[in-house]
Amino acid sequence: MSSAAAPTLSLPGDPPGGRRAAWVWGIGVAVYFVAIIFRTSLGVAGLDAADRFDVNASALSTFSILQLLVYAGMQIPVGLMVDRLGTKKVLALGAVLFTLGQLGFALSPSYGMALASRALLGCGDAMTFISVLRLGARWFPARRGPLIGQVAALFGMAGNLVSTLFIARALHGFGWTTTFAGSSVAGVVVLVLLLLFLKDHPEGHEPPPVEHAGAAYVRKQIAASWREPGTRLGMWVHFTTQFPAMVFLLLWGLPFLVEAQGLSRSTAGELLTLVVLSNMAFGMVYGQIIARHHAARAPLALGTVAMTALLWASVIFYPGDHAPMWLLIVLCVVLGACGPASMIGFDFARPANPPERQGTASGIVNMGGFIASMTTLFAVGVLLDATGGNYRIAFASVFVLEAVGVVQILRLHSRATHRERDHHVVSRVEAVHVPV
Repeated sequence: MSSAAAPTLSLPGDPPGGRRAAWVWGIGVAVYFVAIIFRTSLGVAGLDAADRFDVNASALSTFSILQLLVYAGMQIPVGLMVDRLGTKKVLALGAVLFTLGQLGFALSPSYGMALASRALLGCGDAMTFISVLRLGARWFPARRGPLIGQVAALFGMAGNLVSTLFIARALHGFGWTTTFAGSSVAGVVVLVLLLLFLKDHPEGHEPPPVEHAGAAYVRKQIAASWREPGTRLGMWVHFTTQFPAMVFLLLWGLPFLVEAQGLSRSTAGELLTLVVLSNMAFGMVYGQIIARHHAARAPLALGTVAMTALLWASVIFYPGDHAPMWLLIVLCVVLGACGPASMIGFDFARPANPPERQGTASGIVNMGGFIASMTTLFAVGVLLDATGGNYRIAFASVFVLEAVGVVQILRLHSRATHRERDHHVVSRVEAVHVPV
């Protein structure tokens, strides 16, 4: 029997999926899509923001660091909110917050107000992805989980594509205020769709009531999720795989390609677009592989880290003044695999936790990559200022976090897979004895 056989089992009570599930889930994905447009819009506006607010590299990186700090800090609270309040309420609150944040960023007259707007945007953004994962788990059979997660991430990267293709052009065509204020209308549109049509779960598949006991319940949920090796492994997989591409797309990719590699802004923008397109392609491939062969999860994650480190080193330590275009292209293609690889973290945490803890466990996993991204964004900004703009030294900080993450993945992998195998045996036995 292949390694795919076990995950394809449909347990009693699995939601049926179908067209209605796709429609409802699609609304949730649309909210996430808009959140990603808003999150990554700064990545193509970094140089404009530096000019508009007259700030240096460290202050510029603070925009993204604060946004990610809020995002990472909100992950466990959001997971608990989703488990307790349901998807619709949390997504609606998120849409309101990230729309106000984007509008505030458009109208901010000062650096301080712009920072506050990005923090508000980060808070709303933090409520989207975990909610979409929970929505997929409530509307689709469990065996579809890996593919549904990768497809959600793929649509998120499509939002990044909108930023690199349209936000960048609109900035130069219409200016700062018109571009960011105009884009905030998309937040209003998805909020209306969400309020009118989204439902937490299909009829007949209501989750069992869960006792909530204030702070004691919160501590219990977090502790129980953290005790599972699969949750911790998922967090470290997310930590190690996601951040190189996030740092490149969210802020430092465009300045690096323009200032260190001597490319024009239009060519640099095309390379950022290549990262996004590559991400979408890898997302479909990784989702199909993992859905069929669960044993491929760790090799895919570690292989992605190894290839990313190799290409990153090849570019920043290239002996000439500038890396050749073919090498930059290969780097951008490989960076596209980082996002899909980070989704593997959720595939370790999902089978390790019962339905009532899925939001909390997903929040813990999702913290990983954003903590790594935030740390690296800060390190790059500080090192650039300290070295007079030496990208080789600044970008080498990536290797430190990758090494830490790989050590933790190797340490936890065996424990997590043994624990998951035990859970699966129990599930099969229970499924056999449940009357149909």
